[in-house]
Amino acid sequence: MTKHMLTAMASGLALMAATPALAQQQGGTTVTTANVQGPILSFSVNQEVRSRPDQATVGAGVQTTAPTAVEAMRLNAAAMDKLIAAAKARGIKAEDIQTSGISLSPQYDYNNSGNGQSPRFVGYQVSNTVRATTSKIDEIGALLDALVAAGGTNIDGPWFGVKDADAQLVGARGAAIKEAEAKAADYARLAGYRGAELVSISEGSFGGPMPPVPMVRLQAMEAAGKATPVEPGQVSNTLTLSFQYRLVR
Repeated sequence: MTKHMLTAMASGLALMAATPALAQQQGGTTVTTANVQGPILSFSVNQEVRSRPDQATVGAGVQTTAPTAVEAMRLNAAAMDKLIAAAKARGIKAEDIQTSGISLSPQYDYNNSGNGQSPRFVGYQVSNTVRATTSKIDEIGALLDALVAAGGTNIDGPWFGVKDADAQLVGARGAAIKEAEAKAADYARLAGYRGAELVSISEGSFGGPMPPVPMVRLQAMEAAGKATPVEPGQVSNTLTLSFQYRLVR
């Protein structure tokens, strides 16, 4: 290797060392704006945004039991057809109704198993559940009542959320950056530095669904001719920004 080649390689390495570092992060957003030289300050800022939900999802299903697996499946299919028809009658679109689970299992009677007898086979049980999503928040109670009236034996939810969770975070990003700038400046002052230069920002967010609302007094409400009461409350979406600042003299 010649002397000229060694000189060129050394120059290339020196150029790479002087190039500002660029950070990349999978599953999030990262922005890098400066060299990471000198003392580095790292911290995170959280911003929570709460709003009224604009969509809800409910789960409903039926259980059927029959002497044979074929008969149990047939009965269950007929029952599910009624349940899905009831959901569509309440304005739920076909694309917003999704099967979430089907199970088939043998059933046994264990009442006499303590007397040395083997469990008695009683048939097969099929469970089938669908989830329906709607933007008609004010009609969730009536939807639940309709699903039960159509033969639904298992009800879950509702789970509340927002369709465009990211749109909620537009204002939160600006607030988080302002909070980070103030915090970095405060740290720099306390540590005896002139200021802080932004090195990187990475973003993560979490939209927490509201817990299922318990279904209470369903029969009493039906008898009174009223829909099951459901209160949507608010849902939260939390933005987390992770910052790195370089302290400067």
